[in-house]
Amino acid sequence: MSERHAVYAGSFDPFTVGHLDIVRKASRIFDSVTVLIGKNSEKKRSFPAEDMRDAIEKVLSFEKLDNCKVVVDEGIVADYCKEHGISFVVRGLRNNMDYNYEENIAKIIELINPELECVYLRANNEAISSSMVKELLLYGKDISDFVPIAVKGKIREIREK
Repeated sequence: MSERHAVYAGSFDPFTVGHLDIVRKASRIFDSVTVLIGKNSEKKRSFPAEDMRDAIEKVLSFEKLDNCKVVVDEGIVADYCKEHGISFVVRGLRNNMDYNYEENIAKIIELINPELECVYLRANNEAISSSMVKELLLYGKDISDFVPIAVKGKIREIREK
């Protein structure tokens, strides 16, 4: 049987414990998982992608998720997968609104690269989102329960610059 490689793509701005939950689940299903920090043309980043990559790498190392890696790519996910021989795209679902949104993305991915299969994984905590974390930061609230410690440290470092 050939190896199964997957991409879990997102802006991860910032990477949350909800994202980590999906990476953990994907790492048990697939032989390798690429956490792909992409560019969303509709969003302005709050934290540089390269800084978030560094923090996520620390999280993956701490969690001993040795079959996972992190890359930054500003292209189209379907093209990245084709170029790297990846057959699966992992998407996390928190609720039915996410499902409807993700189904639209899956259809676009399929049009660009019909060889790709979208796999949905259910998030354990539907309330956690990057947007929520940024909102809490805006009001000076503690985000310790919502982001891995390495991400919290990187955010603190970025904000102190």
